[in-house]
Amino acid sequence: MPSQIPEVPTTGVWYRHVPADAPPMPGHPAPDGRWQRGEQLAGLYLAQDPDTMWAEWYRALAELGEPPDLRLPRDLWRFSLNLQRVADLSRSAALGALGLPDPKPDRAQWPAFQDAGARLAADGFEGVLFCSSARPAGLCVCVFGTGAGFAGVRPEGNPKRINAAPVPPRGMRT
Repeated sequence: MPSQIPEVPTTGVWYRHVPADAPPMPGHPAPDGRWQRGEQLAGLYLAQDPDTMWAEWYRALAELGEPPDLRLPRDLWRFSLNLQRVADLSRSAALGALGLPDPKPDRAQWPAFQDAGARLAADGFEGVLFCSSARPAGLCVCVFGTGAGFAGVRPEGNPKRINAAPVPPRGMRT
């Protein structure tokens, strides 16, 4: 499988929000996500830009049927990434090599993606680069955790407190 999957270094500044005063990194066990099951593999999900980050938040709220005000305030964190071996699944062909469809904003898809994430982590990938299911023009990364935490990931500075729901970004789907 690894020879069919493009790998890319993933660096730069990425974004994540958490409930106000929560730690910027997930604890153990990590919550489940599209690319990992928290009991088996920790995952830190980051977006390449704030619009994609907020689109993912609105998608999750829509799925839960909750208004944004119930989940405020939030802390917006910036992270510095320096990952060398990330599976680039941002194109349909790479997803197809794993037997996966293009991601939709639907948790029913998660089990197949979680299985693929477990295989990629076992093959030594540090994470997965993928198109946001909530804003397909935006990129996200799921960094796989190890017993030592999330190597190659560092929160930058202090978070920015968000007290009011941001305007939903353009190009979003829920």
